[in-house]
Amino acid sequence: MEEKIKLSADSFQPLPKAESLDNEKIAAPSLTFLQDAWLRLKKNKGAVISLWIIVVMVVIAFGSTPFIDHDSLVKSAPKYANLPAKIPGIDINGFNGKLKVSGQWVDEYKQNHVPSDKYFYLGTDYLGRSLAERIIYGTKISLIVAFVATFFDLTIGVAYGIISGWKGGRVDNVMQRIIEIISSVPNLVIVVLMLLVLKPGMTSIICAIAISSWTTMARMIRAETLSLKSQEYVLAARTLGESPVKIAIKHLVPNLSSIIIIQTMYTIPTAIFFEAFLSFIGIGISSPQTSLGVLLNDGQKNFQFLPYQMWYPAIVLCVLMIAFNLLGDGLRDAFDPKTRR
Repeated sequence: MEEKIKLSADSFQPLPKAESLDNEKIAAPSLTFLQDAWLRLKKNKGAVISLWIIVVMVVIAFGSTPFIDHDSLVKSAPKYANLPAKIPGIDINGFNGKLKVSGQWVDEYKQNHVPSDKYFYLGTDYLGRSLAERIIYGTKISLIVAFVATFFDLTIGVAYGIISGWKGGRVDNVMQRIIEIISSVPNLVIVVLMLLVLKPGMTSIICAIAISSWTTMARMIRAETLSLKSQEYVLAARTLGESPVKIAIKHLVPNLSSIIIIQTMYTIPTAIFFEAFLSFIGIGISSPQTSLGVLLNDGQKNFQFLPYQMWYPAIVLCVLMIAFNLLGDGLRDAFDPKTRR
């Protein structure tokens, strides 16, 4: 027979509350939609790096304006023409004031009798103007054009798309035909038509963007509004007598925020490239004013002998385009949980 062992009450001790475990309970911190999207975005290293690059470039472009002499951006200084980059404390050919001429490195600053305390961090152009200052100011102009395009996307595009999707029927049909007519006219043709009324410059580019840039946003917002307006919370709001404007502000716009943000991130690089292209072919911003497209146009004239005059603005343009596109991809993945891997 097995021996029975009796345990006394002292053999049992209650587990302290701080150490109690509940294996059946699964809990996670409560997060809003934007907080959850931000956590997913932070996991995308490329998007985060791109975000910081954009922030730095925007701060430099807009924050350095008080420190740039605007007269030096347009006035020529022939004695400083075509000088290479010279950075104090760096003795690397190409960044120490030396230029390769006939197979040998020549100190262009000494040959042109440039004062010893005069430096051009990215060199000068064919008129002796500082490339660094012109690139910074040109980046600012390109970003302004991009932000204007974003403004029209967020005002005309969002409002037009919501009205078209909400009204439906004949109103939607007519509004979509108008978009098709606008989209069928190339942007380049619109700019050329603007030149018949306005002078070449930022105004004509902004007018062309105001006419045609918002159509893509309007189509996407309209398609999503068609599906959202049949949701239960929208039907409940309509039943309770909410006006369409309040429903749009309280229910539609918050649920459309992901599409708006993502599309905006793709609108900005498109507008930057559009401005650079127009200025490069000579029907956008023109000299002596500056933009990235103007700098590329000026640099390609001397590219065979002075390639740095084209490389520097081209690098800035490429970095801007890549950063905005990578950030747009990251935001798309962050706001759409279905794309999470």
